Amino acid sequence: MLVLGFPDYQEPSQRLATALNVSSAIVDIHHFPDGESKVRLPIGLPDTVVLCRSLHHPNDKLIELLLCAAQAREQGVRHLALAAPYLCYMRQDRAFQPGEAVSQRIIGGFLAGLFDTVVTVDPHLHRIAHLEEAIPASRAIALNAAPLMADFLRVRLDLPAPGPLLIGPDEESEQWVRLIALGCGADYAAGRKQRVDDRTVSIALPAVDFRNRTVVLVDDVVSTGHTLATAARQIGALGASAIHCLVSHALFTEDAEEALRQSGIKEIWSTDSIPHPTNALALADLLAQALPTPCPSRRST
Repeated sequence: MLVLGFPDYQEPSQRLATALNVSSAIVDIHHFPDGESKVRLPIGLPDTVVLCRSLHHPNDKLIELLLCAAQAREQGVRHLALAAPYLCYMRQDRAFQPGEAVSQRIIGGFLAGLFDTVVTVDPHLHRIAHLEEAIPASRAIALNAAPLMADFLRVRLDLPAPGPLLIGPDEESEQWVRLIALGCGADYAAGRKQRVDDRTVSIALPAVDFRNRTVVLVDDVVSTGHTLATAARQIGALGASAIHCLVSHALFTEDAEEALRQSGIKEIWSTDSIPHPTNALALADLLAQALPTPCPSRRST
């Protein structure tokens, strides 16, 4: 087995290779002035190769995955896996307006056509129960970072009773926040969110006492940061002693981090699914659990 990383995701891919106890290499990518990409893979690839790359800012990366996968097959790779801690295009899971492309189904089919195994962490799945419904590959595995986050909070916030209060911004986050809270012995609750547009949300906080509590806002994907910033301002006004946030995927577009800090959030922690200065939790060991041994390829029969 060989782990192939990319220049924009080099350190996490090397951590994955270490966790798997296998070798790693970096795909050589050249970008031409017109925007086209040239990729070059190492010579002499083994039967099983794992491409490790997070798919934020995805459009160029998807084309480069296509080129890499085709070349790997050309070189005789029998089992090709994708470890994509952040998986793109999962939010558009239905046509909300006539004529809209359902990107989850389209991109999922695209990835299934390239890879035998696709592994990701906390994908944004709302109206489907299993990742294989979106990505019909031989193996499509959605890992949950909740136990890792619980371990992190238990060590990081060693607070006296009543301990931290974990808050999810909406009903969809409640099940996920509950898993983290149960893992670290924290209280939890979830609010209700109403989205007005891409930049405007309203949050109805749960009926709990925030006074003198350390609050951790927990979410899977943070893009503009408006949802968590709105919640933080309201929680601060209700007397919380400290507000932090913990996220799986720190997309942090535009001035998201600054917006979070201005809202009263003190500490921001994220996994390394997307490289960012707030990264505090490495996913390599979690990903490695889903890639323990090479799996028989559907193309080898």
